[in-house]
Amino acid sequence: MKKLISDKGINKDFYISSSATSSETIHYNGMGSPVYPPAKAELKKHGISCEGKLSVQLKKSDYENYDYFIGMDTANIRNMKKILDDDKKIYKLLTFAGRSDDVDDPWYTRDFRTAYEDIYSGCEGLLKNLTR
Repeated sequence: MKKLISDKGINKDFYISSSATSSETIHYNGMGSPVYPPAKAELKKHGISCEGKLSVQLKKSDYENYDYFIGMDTANIRNMKKILDDDKKIYKLLTFAGRSDDVDDPWYTRDFRTAYEDIYSGCEGLLKNLTR
């Protein structure tokens, strides 16, 4: 999403952040994990750097700071509703691409290319929706 808005030259109009909805990527010492190497490699193919990116946990206090919370799959949506205790700002990404399915988790499918394509499609639809 950051690359899409950067390519359009509208960075100043958006603040985009990413958070984990489970603690699986947060280490015991509270530090987040870096981007998974196969995901990092797929992003690099598309000119997207994720150097220095570490996962962070979504918090209830985040609700007041953002207009939209976008989940990749049904589990993300369920976790966001529990954490945020409100669903008025929560959306599934692929609904913006005219689909109701989940982005398949490449951790399990090992298909990072398809996951990237789905996420890109959803982000394009989201951006169109936001810039109408």
